[in-house]
Amino acid sequence: MIYDHFIPWTAQEIVAATGGELLCGDIHRQFAQVSIDSREISPGDVFVAIIGDVHDGHAFLEDVIHRGICGVVINKDKAKEIKVSKWHDKKVIAIAVEDTTRALGDLAAFHRNRTDASVVAITGSNGKTTTRNLTAAVMSPRFNTLSTIGNYNNQIGLPLTLLRLQQGHTWAVVELGTNTPGEIARLAEISSPEIGVITNIGPAHLEGLGSLDGVMREKGDLLKQLKSDGKAILNADDRRIIKLAEQTNKAVVLFGLSENAMIRAEAVKEKTNGVSFTLVLPQKRVPVDLNISGQFMVSNALAAAAVGTVVGLSAEQIKVGLENFSSAPGRMNYFQMPNGIHIIDDTYNANPDSMKAALLTVKSLRADNRSILVAGDMLELGKQSASLHNHIGALAATSGIRRIYVTGEFAEAVASGAHESQMNGRDIFSGTKDEILADLKNYLKSGDWVLIKGSRGMTMEDIVNGLKEWAGVKPSA
Repeated sequence: MIYDHFIPWTAQEIVAATGGELLCGDIHRQFAQVSIDSREISPGDVFVAIIGDVHDGHAFLEDVIHRGICGVVINKDKAKEIKVSKWHDKKVIAIAVEDTTRALGDLAAFHRNRTDASVVAITGSNGKTTTRNLTAAVMSPRFNTLSTIGNYNNQIGLPLTLLRLQQGHTWAVVELGTNTPGEIARLAEISSPEIGVITNIGPAHLEGLGSLDGVMREKGDLLKQLKSDGKAILNADDRRIIKLAEQTNKAVVLFGLSENAMIRAEAVKEKTNGVSFTLVLPQKRVPVDLNISGQFMVSNALAAAAVGTVVGLSAEQIKVGLENFSSAPGRMNYFQMPNGIHIIDDTYNANPDSMKAALLTVKSLRADNRSILVAGDMLELGKQSASLHNHIGALAATSGIRRIYVTGEFAEAVASGAHESQMNGRDIFSGTKDEILADLKNYLKSGDWVLIKGSRGMTMEDIVNGLKEWAGVKPSA
């Protein structure tokens, strides 16, 4: 797909967008793009010095200027430490703002509003990335669609996505993440969406959001920021989302398995390499065969189908987009190794609801074979961490899991839950990832199903790659 071109910036526009102060340079100077990466910035771009958790972009100002960058956006308090006067002779444009991270968002909001693109914003406790990718797959054949890369869903990642908008784009499909109250409101303010999707509300990021009601309020902030004629696409099967639907003054489109859903699924059937269902749309019913495992993926597909319906796609166009989609690495990826062992790689992230859904998927697929769970910690659950991990251990034990491997700070909580639910202690293994991998190699046999899952910070893909290497399969990058 070829787009027209990037829209240039002037220093005057940057000042207007951020409310910044021009410290030096020509207010009419033009720039190609906005960048925060000193390693990859190109001549003609403007550099925004972000203060991150690890690096402070202000430390790289002299380097980027030495390499010919002639525009920088800096924090006002840092400007006092920098001898800006020495940049005059180099004709550097320096703009000072109160907060460079907020300024990046302001630039993205300004840029989003000067293009012709409309925005779909997706949030939820589970499934938002898959839903975003499914939605982009449905829309891309018909519309010039920009989509979030990777997990660019925070106050730095979302602006970087929107700043990639070109005049040829007609839609942007973006993902909004949060772990602190107020983040969704800010991200929705930046993206100003025409369509807002909430996939579900569950026990994720409780450490920052406090409770399920806190999660509900945070996700609900997306609806408050929708354009006045915007559409709220909401999960009819989630009682807290239905509560949000009753509170919003925006037009609501419901998706789900419920009878009151406008976009729904019937005759859902799980298969080894995917799941099939009948997609019921207002105008037509069509059969759909998803190439992604797990009945819970049907809900994500319905959300994408609802977006497709709202933007005017036909049932056939929606069907083709859904069926052409393949899941991203680490998201319920199924494969069978040469030694006959089945692996479900769901290592990208984990919370209690997604862990439960993954366990149900394994139960439905394993038939009479053994199933094994390899679990790392579910992070950011706050005071409820131990009890929620304990519950997962109990759930694994009662869902037919033959053996549990656990690692991390809350490994013993998972093990205790399994033991309390009558799992034999000999079938519960707690240790490091290396210790788990070594035991797995001795324990596994052909026909076994292995679910590997944990939060992103646990890097549980190390287990997946270790098993692949053991079986003679090239590990993932």
